Amino acid sequence: MLTLVPTPIGNLEDITLRALRVLREADLIACEDTRTSGILLKHYDINKPLTSFHLHNENNKCEYLLEKLRNGENIALISDAGTPGVSDPGWILLKLALSEGLDVDVLPGPSAVLPAVLLSGLTPQPFIFLGFPPDKNGERIKLFESLKDLEFTMCYYISPHKAEKHITDMIQIFGDRRAALVREISKVFQESIRDNLSGILERIKSGVKGELVLVVEGDSGEIKNDSWQSEALLMKKSGQSVKDIVNIISAKYNVAKNLIKRFVM
Repeated sequence: MLTLVPTPIGNLEDITLRALRVLREADLIACEDTRTSGILLKHYDINKPLTSFHLHNENNKCEYLLEKLRNGENIALISDAGTPGVSDPGWILLKLALSEGLDVDVLPGPSAVLPAVLLSGLTPQPFIFLGFPPDKNGERIKLFESLKDLEFTMCYYISPHKAEKHITDMIQIFGDRRAALVREISKVFQESIRDNLSGILERIKSGVKGELVLVVEGDSGEIKNDSWQSEALLMKKSGQSVKDIVNIISAKYNVAKNLIKRFVM
């Protein structure tokens, strides 16, 4: 049987008794990084064979793991943290196993999505989980454009070094909505920054670290005030300097300076 086993996203105590039992009874544990998973397994005195299974070896490892499942072995699949199969290749193995009629189970357990949605203070239902926004600018803009009229609360995973650009794109397309950047869930430095998107952008302009989940309010149906953008473009067309545009628009509309700068450049 293939069993997807959620593991802690921070505090090692965030694991179920059932998950520990399944890991102890497995013939083989497939994991993203054997070093990372080894810390958890050592903590709970679990000594089982490990094999790496990640985005760079999924094509070769899938057949290897499927053959073991066909032979009746019990394989536990874990990720570095959280529920496997969401933002890792676990779903590929799961899909292949299901297509062959092999026994599969998924245990309930830790995930960053629900804690982040609830900690945001935004409407928890309905909400939509969208994973990591696309890296390519055109694909990302296309995605955000398709979502701008959606009334659901939106939940994204965000990479720290891409957070500023992605939030800037959201403001330009969604408007300055309410949002929350929830950082390091279940870890020592857990933090929830609740503000409008521009306020969050201002807070992280000097950099941000850790595992990030961004929760954004859905479309409220209200008329959006994008007049600062129109005025900024008119000022640019008239030949005013970026510095002057940034200072004037920021003071007049209370918009983050780095957002204005990126918009007009």
